[in-house]
Amino acid sequence: MIRAPFIIIWVVLVTIYFCIAVIIVSFIKEGYVLPNKIAKLWAKCILFGSRIRVTVTGLSSIDLSLPHIYMSNHQSVFDIPLLQACLPVRFRWLAKAELFKIPIFGYALGRAGHISIDRSNHKSAFKSLKNAAKNIRNGVSVIIFPEGTRSRDGNIRQFKKGGFILAVDAGVPIVPVIIHGTWPLMLKNRVLIKPGNIIIEIKDPIKTTDYTRKTKDDLLKKVRKVICESFEEGRRGGTLC
Repeated sequence: MIRAPFIIIWVVLVTIYFCIAVIIVSFIKEGYVLPNKIAKLWAKCILFGSRIRVTVTGLSSIDLSLPHIYMSNHQSVFDIPLLQACLPVRFRWLAKAELFKIPIFGYALGRAGHISIDRSNHKSAFKSLKNAAKNIRNGVSVIIFPEGTRSRDGNIRQFKKGGFILAVDAGVPIVPVIIHGTWPLMLKNRVLIKPGNIIIEIKDPIKTTDYTRKTKDDLLKKVRKVICESFEEGRRGGTLC
C-alpha cells in the first residue's frame, strides 16, 4: 500500500500520454483500429505499473470475428484497463456521459469513437442507444457495465435496462464477463492500492434474437443469473472477488 502514491502518479502520467496519442492519431487516420491499439498499450502499462496479473478463461467459447455485446460486473476502476488490455477484440465502450467531461481523457474517448450515454436525459440516452445499435449491426462490438457504476461493498448491484434495450435492438449475442478479484485492490472512494491476481471469466454467448423490448427484463434476469452465479462460485472457490 506504500506504493499507492507511485501507482497513482504512474496512472495519471500514462493516461495523459496515451490520451494525447489517441487524439493526434484520430486526426491523422480515420477509424478506431489505431486508437484501440493505443488504448491497449495504455491499459497494459497501468497493469504493469500496478503489479496486477491477469488470467483469462473461456475465450474459446466466442467467435472473436463477430460483433457481441460484452456485459461485465464492475468492482473497481481497474476493471476498465483490465478489459481493455485482455479482451482480444476491437470494441467501443458504452460509458456514462460524466466520463466524457473529464479533461483530455473525455475528449480522447470521443475521438476514439466510444459512446456516451446520459442517463439523466431520456431523449439523449435513447439517441445514444440507437446509434450504438447501428454501430453493432455494422460489426462493432460494445462493452457495458450493466450495474452502471462500481460496487460499494463487493456485491453485484442491480442492472440498468439500457444495455438490454440495446441488445434486443442490435440483435447480437450478449457475452457475460465476470471479473474476479478487483474489488479488494482499490475500494471505492479510497486511494489505497494493492497488487494482486485477477481472473476474467468469459461465459457462453446468450442469444438476443428471441427477445423484444417488451421481454427485455427476461433477458436481463438471464444474464444477471449467469454473472451472479459465476461470481458467487468464485467466492466459494476462494477467488478474491
